[in-house]
Order: sequence, then C-alpha cells, then structure tokens
Amino acid sequence: MNPVPEHLPRTAGQLRAAGYAPRGLKTEIHDNLLTALREGRNPWPGIVGFDRTVLPQFERALLAGHDVVLLGERGQGKTRLLRTLAGLLDEWTPVIEGSELAEHPLDPITPASIRRAAELGDNLPVTWRHRSERYTEKLATPDTSVGDLIGDVDPVKVAEGRSLGDPETIHFGLVPRAHRGIVAINELPDLAERIQVALLNVMEERDIQVRGYTLRLPLDVLMVATANPEDYTNRGRIITPLKDRFGAEIRTHYPLDVAAEVEVVRQEAHLVAEVGEPLLEVLARFVRNLRESTVIDQRSGVSARFAVAAAETVAAAALRRSALTGEHPAVARPVDLDAVPAVLRGKIEFEPGEEGREHEQLVHLLRRAIAETARDRFGGLNLRPLVEAVADGHLVATGEKVPGADVLAALPELPILHEVAARAGVSAGDAPGRIAAAVELALESLYLARQLAKDSDDATTVYGP
Repeated sequence: MNPVPEHLPRTAGQLRAAGYAPRGLKTEIHDNLLTALREGRNPWPGIVGFDRTVLPQFERALLAGHDVVLLGERGQGKTRLLRTLAGLLDEWTPVIEGSELAEHPLDPITPASIRRAAELGDNLPVTWRHRSERYTEKLATPDTSVGDLIGDVDPVKVAEGRSLGDPETIHFGLVPRAHRGIVAINELPDLAERIQVALLNVMEERDIQVRGYTLRLPLDVLMVATANPEDYTNRGRIITPLKDRFGAEIRTHYPLDVAAEVEVVRQEAHLVAEVGEPLLEVLARFVRNLRESTVIDQRSGVSARFAVAAAETVAAAALRRSALTGEHPAVARPVDLDAVPAVLRGKIEFEPGEEGREHEQLVHLLRRAIAETARDRFGGLNLRPLVEAVADGHLVATGEKVPGADVLAALPELPILHEVAARAGVSAGDAPGRIAAAVELALESLYLARQLAKDSDDATTVYGP
C-alpha cells in the first residue's frame, strides 16, 4: 500500500484553495502521455517489440481520447500493455471520503454525494487514491452477468425502507465503481451478446440502466479490451454496435525478430540457473519455427509464454544436474534442450492428421533452431580440428549427470575451443560449465551437419566419429 502524503488537502475547501480543479480522465492521460513523450521518457515500461508498430497506434488512440480494443493471438502482451496504462494517471487523485464511486470532491455525481457536498460545503472530507487503484481488470467469461458489470438492485437497501425506484437502492457493478479510472476487459468476445449490449450506454451515453430505470451518471471511464482473432470471428464475437463504439482497434503481433524474442524471455522468465545467450537464441528461433510451421495450428498461435516456459524448463534441468553432480554454478547446456519438447508439447495445438507425431515434429524444429543458431554464432570458423580430435578417439560424453568439467576433459587442448567459446560470449577464465555449453553447441552443430555421430540413451549422450 502506498501511504498518502501528509501535505495533500483533506477537505473540499482546502482542495479548492490549492487549485485542484476537476479534470477528465482522458484529458489526464492525454496530458501525461504528451509530457512523457516530450521528456523522452518511456511510457510503456516492459513492452518489447512494439516500438515501431503497435505503440505509435496506441498513443495516437489515447491522444484522440478513444476507447481501444487490442486484437491479437494469445501471448502477444496485450494485457501487459493495458496494465501499463495506469502509469499515465496522476500518482494521487482526490476523492470524496466514503463515496461509493470515488467521485471528485468538487464534482460529485451520485445523489448521496451531491447531498453530502451540499450539506458539508467546504468541510466535505477528502481522501486520496493512488493510480494503482484506478485500473480495474475483468476477465470476460460466459457466466458474467449485467449485475457484475453494471449493477443491480440491492435487496438489503430496499428492505431498509427505500423505494424500489430510488437510485440509492442500486448496488453498483464493476464499471461504475471504476469511475475516473480505466476498465480493461480481457477476451471481450467471450461475453454473451446480451451482456455486451449492457455496455453500449456506458460507452456512448455514459449512463447506466438497471432493472428498468435509468440513472444518469456522467461516468468518466476509459474502456479498453482485448480479443483473440479466432474468438473474434468464430467461437464468439464483438457485436457490431459495440465495435462501433470503440474508437480504435489495434492489431498486436509476436516479436518480429530473434533479438526481441530473447529480450522478452530475459524479462519474463524466472530462471533458477544460468542460461546463456546462445541457448536463449535457440529457444527464440525454435518458437519462430513453430509459428511458421504448417503442422502447427496457427489460428491458436504460439504464445510468447511458450518461449518463457521453455527457458525456465532448461534452467531447471541445469539446476537438477548441478544438484546431482555438485557442479557450481548451475549452467544450462545444449543437452538440457532435450527436456523442452516432452514438457511443453501440450502448450500448442497441432493440425489434424499430426496425431502421434507431435514429439517428432517438435524435435525436428528444435534441431533446426540449434543448427541456425550455431551457423549464426560459428559462421566462418573452421571446426575441422574438433572433428579430427573426436575421430582420434576423444569421445565426448554429456548428459544430466555429467558436469561441464568432464565434457572439457574429454577433449585435448585445442585453439579452436577458445575461438568457439569466444563466439559464444565466454572467456577462457570462465567456469567450466559455461565453456562446456559453448563446446556442446559446436559438437551438436557438427552432428546436425553429419560430421559427427551421436549415440544417446536415457541419461548419457556420446559424440563420436
């Protein structure tokens, strides 16, 4: 919880004297976004790969005061982007103490708050809300009701003696309670169409209708939503009048290059062991190969969470080996990539007709990613001395119980090993596990190029001539 600064006004009179005039939410976001852009600050911390595509469109929509729907496949960072909107709000905003809808002390909108403001005048008590409390998120589900989003009659208030037509008998839903804040609805097409209809008045006329009577509330909210194209067109849909009320529909996408994919994994993954840049590049290329493969159902997409989970799995495999062998620090090596297809096969959808071949297809695409990464890292290097060393009887064994030092000990001292390590971003004085990771990548690339053989069982892999 953020403590409210002591110097802020505590009554409506003090607030008025300090010059805190009411300001619309969209004006607030407009002004703060312009200030950030003029000062060269990044308004979207943690958002990767959208700089030249999505973010300019998003910024234009906000500057225009539009409600926005983000359209894109799963795992493209739509929700992450919406959550950064809270950073464009003022850090603290005044509200009437005890008001149900967090109204501005100088601009009450509910009958109860208007009455209190008239009675107390400048003595109306003021409290302050942090911007983190002004972002409201709702996952759309088929069982969401109008009462959840808009409100319903509160039988307790009716039982207290109020008339059924009295506006003060309403128990407000999520959208009115977000007054002067941002409402984000994830997977909007999953809302039943009759529930979407209930949002029409909120978005255009800015009033709410509950149980047959209309309460005119000049709600000040920014409505943002996410949708998946598959749901958008088939399983569910955004009704046409609601689409018309969103000022902007913006398409999102997966990272456009390997570097952006790696940056997303670095940012989002919780790695329990060290995973070097070459292995992260392998995983990034693997995910990109999946997104281009004809055996994968591209309508459902291959989420960025797949690459994150893959990196975490590889790190966990390295940590397990560290515990079994006593190696320190725990460093991931190419042999740890073998855990990825089996563990993560259920996270993607395959095309019909691929039943029984899922693991085989994933292994094939992973090997392609390894070969592409090795070609990028070791291009121009003559790895023939490494091939000849193995052919001379220096077989190299690796596996979940083989420490990096043993991998290096199997080979003679070769200048090419130092060059391989350098290309992988490792120096000669680094821990054996880091150097072994680079050497293994070179060995695996030679195997994939059919210059070495590889024999594997459940726990050990041996590279030979």
